[in-house]
Amino acid sequence: MPISFSRRLTGRVRTRSANYQLAGVLTLIAGATNAGGFLVVEQYTSHMTGILSAVADNLAFYNYKLALSGLAALLSFIAGSIVSTLMIQRNRSLGRESEYAAPLMLEALLLLCFGVMSNQLERFEWLFIPLTVWLLCFVMGLQNALITMMSQSEIRTTHITGMVTDIGIELGKMSRCSQGSCTKNKRLIRTKSHKLLLSIVLVLLFLTGGVIGAYGFKYVDCVFTISLAVVLLVLACVPVIDDIRKGRLRLPT
Repeated sequence: MPISFSRRLTGRVRTRSANYQLAGVLTLIAGATNAGGFLVVEQYTSHMTGILSAVADNLAFYNYKLALSGLAALLSFIAGSIVSTLMIQRNRSLGRESEYAAPLMLEALLLLCFGVMSNQLERFEWLFIPLTVWLLCFVMGLQNALITMMSQSEIRTTHITGMVTDIGIELGKMSRCSQGSCTKNKRLIRTKSHKLLLSIVLVLLFLTGGVIGAYGFKYVDCVFTISLAVVLLVLACVPVIDDIRKGRLRLPT
């Protein structure tokens, strides 16, 4: 991958096209991680609505252990969002090029941890299954907060419910316009078409990532996790190297 492309995709200076391209890659990875994680721990980890509903069900039927585990998963997602926000704000205050690349580096390392933990599930199932769920929820929160802050709340990579809702809203608006019930504003219509297309593409990428992730985790297991981490590392490494060269970031000695 060309250095200039990596710098544009994950660097501090943002463009809308770079945000969309990075969102596409991250949505693909989120879909793969979510589907692969389900094969490992039999639970989806990007769906906080489902997790919170499960907590309510478990509380109603006095399954307090499962309810607490679900609450821990929810808090892990929130913790990931907090960590991502703090890293971005810290790097921004220091004027670092790795403002957004740093959370991606952390996500890559956590995916490697997921790969290692998935190999230990059979030996220490009682320990590593809940830890794996919480880790993946943390990763999802980390990534979702990153792209949300980067795009100024325009894009999310794990919130498919919101994307599908946006598709319905934009189709409704466009349907009304096609019936002549709105002003003939070509710029407004183009904006609606663009948002609709973006939402559809992201939903399809999440689905594609899910299919790829399911096959990957089924046939090559943790090796597939390493490939996801490598993609993130390649994307994020250039801004980090730029900071090291400029003396804004020092490697531990």
